[in-house]
Amino acid sequence: MNLEKVVFGFFIVLAATLNFGFFIGDISRPELHNTYELLAALVVSLIATVIKFGDRTQIGAVHLATSLVADLQLVAAVITWVIAVNVTGTGMTPHITSSVVSLSGGALLANIVSLVLLIAETVMMRR
Repeated sequence: MNLEKVVFGFFIVLAATLNFGFFIGDISRPELHNTYELLAALVVSLIATVIKFGDRTQIGAVHLATSLVADLQLVAAVITWVIAVNVTGTGMTPHITSSVVSLSGGALLANIVSLVLLIAETVMMRR
């Protein structure tokens, strides 16, 4: 068993599940989308990205690309949330909440692509 692949798989799956937990719920109701869950999804996604930097294979490059896309989407979601609550003072209106959740949905799609790649890579491995 390759410990590096186990750790990477763990972080990819954890990032996807945390992101899904934040994403699920009515898109315009901020009380259904936990701030800390979004932050945890971002941190775990960043960890998964850092783990993939050493991989020099083609599938590793695609994994890195999907992780970077997820990171970018989650960073944009966090920045949107922080600006709405702390800078402008408008708070989480339905419009802003839908923007944050939509950005999280883009990251979720990138996480799903990464999960599909991980499963395909695992199925194609030969001993």
